[in-house]
Amino acid sequence: MSKILFITSEAIPLIKTGGLADVSGALPLALHRLGNDVRLMLPAYPQAKKKLQQPTTVAQLYIPGLPGSVQLIQGKLPNTELSVLLVDYAPAFERDGNPYLDAQGNPWKDNAERFALLARAAQRVAMNEAGLNWQPDVVHCNDWQTALVPALLHNESPRPATLFTIHNLAYQGLFPEETFRALALSDTLWSPTALEFYGQMSFIKGGLVFADRITTVSSNYAAEIQTPEFGCGLQGLLRYRANVLSGIVNGIDQNVWDPQTDPLIAHNYSVEQLHYKSDNKNHLQKHFKLPVSVDHMLIGFVGRMVEQKGIDLIHKVIEHLTDLPIQLAILGSGETRFETALQQAAEKHPKQVGVIIGYDEALAHQIEAGSDAFLMPSRFEPCGLNQLYSLRYGTLPIVHNVGGLADSVTDATPGNINQKRATGVVFYEPTEQALLAAIKRAYEIYNNPQLWTDIISTGMRQQFNWEASAKRYMELYQAAMDARRSIEQNF
Repeated sequence: MSKILFITSEAIPLIKTGGLADVSGALPLALHRLGNDVRLMLPAYPQAKKKLQQPTTVAQLYIPGLPGSVQLIQGKLPNTELSVLLVDYAPAFERDGNPYLDAQGNPWKDNAERFALLARAAQRVAMNEAGLNWQPDVVHCNDWQTALVPALLHNESPRPATLFTIHNLAYQGLFPEETFRALALSDTLWSPTALEFYGQMSFIKGGLVFADRITTVSSNYAAEIQTPEFGCGLQGLLRYRANVLSGIVNGIDQNVWDPQTDPLIAHNYSVEQLHYKSDNKNHLQKHFKLPVSVDHMLIGFVGRMVEQKGIDLIHKVIEHLTDLPIQLAILGSGETRFETALQQAAEKHPKQVGVIIGYDEALAHQIEAGSDAFLMPSRFEPCGLNQLYSLRYGTLPIVHNVGGLADSVTDATPGNINQKRATGVVFYEPTEQALLAAIKRAYEIYNNPQLWTDIISTGMRQQFNWEASAKRYMELYQAAMDARRSIEQNF
């Protein structure tokens, strides 16, 4: 088994802003359960420090150009035996707001410096220069916030193998050239073949150029990002590195997301006890101040209110749905224009549209349990987790055929229905008309109770556990370590 340093900018239950936290809290734990020696590393945000169990300061690091010392705090992920390392430097991480944005929703002006600090601390640990008497075999980095690590380790020898996972290519960590100079990085990294990207510094290129292996969170997205439509200007580089690029669909924590045991929902149920799901629907309708009705199909949405998630398409179809017995329960936050438009739609149609701005983990569970169907009209979706939660909770996913949504939801076509393979409704163009047609198709299925039960039961029997995904990562770790060993033996 391997020693793995898993570096991330967020991880449940320490801190969460999105799906990266779900992955970073679950995948290292799955790797640990398979016998690997895993250390989860992230910044010491105030929320993370409060929740870390058995915290102990284990090292002091002195980073050139940084006043004072950086502390490494070691502890346990709550209610587990997984080791966690928090990088504690108050000027960088001890502040209100979330990991990336201030209280006004603007990116922290020193984000480049903050995450470069995380990378330099990770480099020390990776090279066994932090006084921990521990060196990983492989360093697993995630998204742009940690992408400098493979670049910093590239010329070290002997060094651990590196793997970089793209959770969302649209977020690249772009900064001016002056920022690159201020970070005192090697001049050799300012090149189109390294971190320079059309005159800017690109953090994410550190992972894409220098990591021994690259993964993303679905096979379909791994192919999509090599095209101009989804490549965000990096498609050429990704095609160049296609031989080390692969996709692994995320799993879900089936201990947390299980309708049979979930303590956050109104009534537990299983595929054999689907009649109890209606209690959750009643509870959800009341919570959103919607009329309690079995006849109305209740559709949920949980997510960021941005165009990527297709929230504009949801807003556009609302007026077309008001003539149908369909209700919407929407939870999320994002761009003010979308928040305002949806709140106005709820005021105009209070019997059919309920909107809550913000994020509430318990309510997210209740929406999955209480909704009949769940909307994910994303324009792109590297993997997606809510469609996996929906399948597990017997909630029909209505999804756009992109990324991980395409990999995980099987459309209710006549052929798939006859073969007992259908698990949801899929549409193929990110347009108002296509989404509306998909919702109407779902409503037709809803009005055929036996067919509806067959499809959601098939979905509930799907397996998306983290153990299977973790085993695939272990195979990639081994391939990266073998390749690294071969290179170093030839020097």
